[in-house]
Amino acid sequence: MSQQPKYCPLDPKIYTRFTGIRTFMKLPFLNGDLSGADFAVVGIPCDLGATFRSGAAFGPAAIREMSIMLRSGNPNLEVDIFDYLSGVDYGDVNTDPCSLPACHAEIEKVYDEIVGQGVMPIGLGGDHSVTLPQLRAIAKKYGPVALVQFDSHLDTNDIQNGNRLTHGTMFRRAAEEGLIDTRHSVQVGIRGIYGIETIRESEDLGFTVITAHDLHENGIDWAAAKILETVGDKKTHFTFDIDFFDPAYAPGTGTIEVGGFTSYEGLKLTRSIRDLDFVSFDLVEVLPAFDPTQITAYLGGCCVHEFLSMLAWKRKQTSAL
Repeated sequence: MSQQPKYCPLDPKIYTRFTGIRTFMKLPFLNGDLSGADFAVVGIPCDLGATFRSGAAFGPAAIREMSIMLRSGNPNLEVDIFDYLSGVDYGDVNTDPCSLPACHAEIEKVYDEIVGQGVMPIGLGGDHSVTLPQLRAIAKKYGPVALVQFDSHLDTNDIQNGNRLTHGTMFRRAAEEGLIDTRHSVQVGIRGIYGIETIRESEDLGFTVITAHDLHENGIDWAAAKILETVGDKKTHFTFDIDFFDPAYAPGTGTIEVGGFTSYEGLKLTRSIRDLDFVSFDLVEVLPAFDPTQITAYLGGCCVHEFLSMLAWKRKQTSAL
């Protein structure tokens, strides 16, 4: 019986980091049959949902560029990702730069291809509106999922600038379409709001909201416990907006909000919820034009790395039983 292929990055001790085509972590590029892969990284170069600074369509390329610095080991979780996981770079969705609905339709189509093969999609945005078509594909497979959202914004507005589809409305649309189970969903790090009533509106939709103030005052362990309690054993999509971090750590994004979090705090909170049943992940809103030293793109890659490390850690626990 033939053995399934195992996909992993090129060995940086042998292959110089800055050589070769820029796939995520120098993973093999594979599009189509994903036999043997546990996850597939997908670039989603779309920023037609942005309401302030545009340019996040170039985020996937920027994240891939800096991901050559990522190593497979994670000392915090004492795990090597590719001892337990096999993954590929699936390339980019062929997004339409003139039509947001057309972009979303193409994203959903590509996600259908990946999710339909039982492979976990790892999305690189793009503005945050791209999470909506991901959820449409994911819900076809799993039904309504829990949403864990690290973000400075709620993104549950009904209308922005007369438009019902922007990077600030998609989670209201997702709730209306029955793609997410809001009773088991949590929005973390919130601080950029139009008015205090918007928090109540999000809570009225069923979301649990953890503001930046609450997280700063009560700490990471408190927030992690609240997230774990809220989500429970629901299958979960984890969406990470890079503006969760303070702009001192992630200046390259479209809508910065001060009073955010350090890179350490964001990564620690991420791994503190590793027991959840994740089925997908995306990292959005990296805008390289405002990231001259590439620290935002690198941090975005590190968030993906932390998530993959969590998956490997869970696989390690299971294999030890």
